[in-house]
Amino acid sequence: MTLSRFLADRTPSWDALEGLLRRAGSRPERLGTDGVLQLGAAYRAAAADLAHARRAYPGDPVVGRLELLVRRARSLVYARSGARGSARDFLTRDYWVLVRALGRWIGVASLALLGTALVVGVWAALDPAVAASLVPGDFIDGAAPPTTGDRGLASSESAAFSSQLFTNNIRVTFMAFVAGLLCVVPGVLIVAYNGAILGAVMGVAAANGNLDDVLHLIVAHGVLELTCIVVAAGAGMAVGWVVVDPGGGTRRAAVRDVARPTVLVVLGTMPFLVVCGIVEGFVSPAGWSAVAVTALGVGLGAAYWAAVVRRGAPGAPATARRGGQSTPRRFARR
Repeated sequence: MTLSRFLADRTPSWDALEGLLRRAGSRPERLGTDGVLQLGAAYRAAAADLAHARRAYPGDPVVGRLELLVRRARSLVYARSGARGSARDFLTRDYWVLVRALGRWIGVASLALLGTALVVGVWAALDPAVAASLVPGDFIDGAAPPTTGDRGLASSESAAFSSQLFTNNIRVTFMAFVAGLLCVVPGVLIVAYNGAILGAVMGVAAANGNLDDVLHLIVAHGVLELTCIVVAAGAGMAVGWVVVDPGGGTRRAAVRDVARPTVLVVLGTMPFLVVCGIVEGFVSPAGWSAVAVTALGVGLGAAYWAAVVRRGAPGAPATARRGGQSTPRRFARR
């Protein structure tokens, strides 16, 4: 079965399941006996569709949509221990599944960022005067070695500095996401532009002999920060691409199918930007050794991608369950 035929045949069933989930909220008994039976049947059908999509269309956004839909339905059909099961499931499983489903577009964003940074960095190291003249002063000033004590902030100043920086990181991440929505190309361009800025700063710093100083200031937060930017950009590109190529359905339906999971990815990425802001405000100015800041930065980035690989894999457990099983929810008609 072709993807377009699969979408045309099965989308009405998924829409019906989403309608049942909206009506039920967190209480399936609102559906009544007939509605609960419909919910169970629609959940089983969606789970079967997900298994087929994983085999037949790996990497397509439909897999991410079905992952999320099946998870939402399962959480309603089966009870979770604890009142905050939904939020916990999102943080421990659903977010990582959605990020992994965007792997192709995150790869495009990463190539645009890092490839441009590498090319521009080599050029800037060979011709630092020209590179410095083309980069905005606020950015290229970072290539100058820090003056002793100029980052010696009091604790209150560090808190304000951290808040300012992570707010800026959130703005850049949203820009990358929104640009990706515009048929992919603007997203690639804005990510490549940020890569060019990064490469120019690194290249000029290397030419000036102070690359170690610049890396010392940014490596602790930079790996995770760049990760957040490429994830958000990839989410935007996924939506932008279905505008260009909606498959067998309408553009409106294709965008609707992809939009909600990608928005959840962006929202789920925000806490990691907060971590970047805290590190940038408190760790970077603290005078840690190069080994310590490098270990922290690489460790944060590695932990994120390890979670994508491990928790985002098909069949990975979402939460710890007593006895290794979920408890079926008893439905009662009111």
